[in-house]
Amino acid sequence: MSKLNQIKIPVDIQPNNWKLVRERDGLTKQSAEVMWLEWNEEGRFKSKHDKPAVGRSLIMSPFTMSFTWQTTTITEIVEEREDYIKFKTQNSNYELWKLS
Repeated sequence: MSKLNQIKIPVDIQPNNWKLVRERDGLTKQSAEVMWLEWNEEGRFKSKHDKPAVGRSLIMSPFTMSFTWQTTTITEIVEEREDYIKFKTQNSNYELWKLS
């Protein structure tokens, strides 16, 4: 099949709107969306949220079996603004920026 006759598959490419940086090593992840997950007493998924809170984990899109990144649960929110949050988890410190 020539290039002129190839079937085009539509792909929805979303821009990266969020940037996460882990403090200890500078690991950087970006994604189009973020979500905050709440866990029950057994450590199983309980509910999802739009806002961070102590006891929730950050997950970065895509929200499938191959998500970009997921943190352990938040133990402390150090600083929070509309487009930025600095928080501590069970094993790391992070900064998350909203890029657009």
